[in-house]
Amino acid sequence: MGVLNTIFNILRFNRRNWKAVMLCIFTATVFWFFNALNKTYTTNINFPLAFDYDEANFIPVDGLPKSVRLNVTGNGWELFKRSTGVKTNPLQIPLDRPGEVKKIVGSGLKFSFTNQLNGLEINHVLSDTFYLDLEPKIGRWVKLGLDSIKYNIKAGYNLTSEVAIMPDSTYVEGPQRIVEKIKEPVMLSIPERNIDEHYVQNIAIELPFEEHIISLKPPSVSVMFNVEEMIRVQDSIRLEIENIPPTVSEVMNSRKLPVILSIPESFMENLRMDSVRAVLDLKDFTGGTAKILPYVDGLPPYSDVIKIDSVIVRL
Repeated sequence: MGVLNTIFNILRFNRRNWKAVMLCIFTATVFWFFNALNKTYTTNINFPLAFDYDEANFIPVDGLPKSVRLNVTGNGWELFKRSTGVKTNPLQIPLDRPGEVKKIVGSGLKFSFTNQLNGLEINHVLSDTFYLDLEPKIGRWVKLGLDSIKYNIKAGYNLTSEVAIMPDSTYVEGPQRIVEKIKEPVMLSIPERNIDEHYVQNIAIELPFEEHIISLKPPSVSVMFNVEEMIRVQDSIRLEIENIPPTVSEVMNSRKLPVILSIPESFMENLRMDSVRAVLDLKDFTGGTAKILPYVDGLPPYSDVIKIDSVIVRL
């Protein structure tokens, strides 16, 4: 115990001794490390992998394998460099017929990799099989459309113009079997809700494929349309009957029908109800007694009929 206490007291109260000890430990570690790296070892290492093929005309449907695991023997320095990825070029696998090769057995790659790994001896290729899925790259123009936007518009408002999509198509490029299956039109989706004014926005074109598989030119388009507040109008309009068959004995006597209309605000100032009429067309009436719903003619564009009474017709 006395000897241990003496050593402890020396180290505790003399800081220069601590520095000397740490320097000795560091020096010994460095010598051990450099000495160890000069020996030969066998170990397993993951190497980066790349495929050499005609990328201008072929494209992978699924991602290609990115690494291969090898059992190798070599100098410690070389193994250390390879395992840390310092200046490690990917091992190349050439594909002369990329569309035909669907799998590559790992054990058959030993000779090809040996020529690419200077300073290392390959004992085994540990990776079993690489599965590939490359398709010819093609492109085509695809028309664009717009899903129903009634749920995007604020309650009490309505669409009062045609929907413009500029440009109205996009050039799709990718694997042949995927590009050929894309159905037209590709529908756009507007993210905004409660729209109550003129709308102009860039909308991204969305396809259910990863970006590295499918490319779009352009990837987004401009969508434009107009929205107005709708005014509710309740009134009576004249009834006009067309194509009355000679066999019809009676049509409801009233010559006016009550209606409830929805009119865009911009048309209210020039709206003339005497120019609006309910038309009852009996061209296809075959006899008996029937309730027939007339259609309303003379309404401003984008107006709606909320309610109108049907007319009773008897043979």
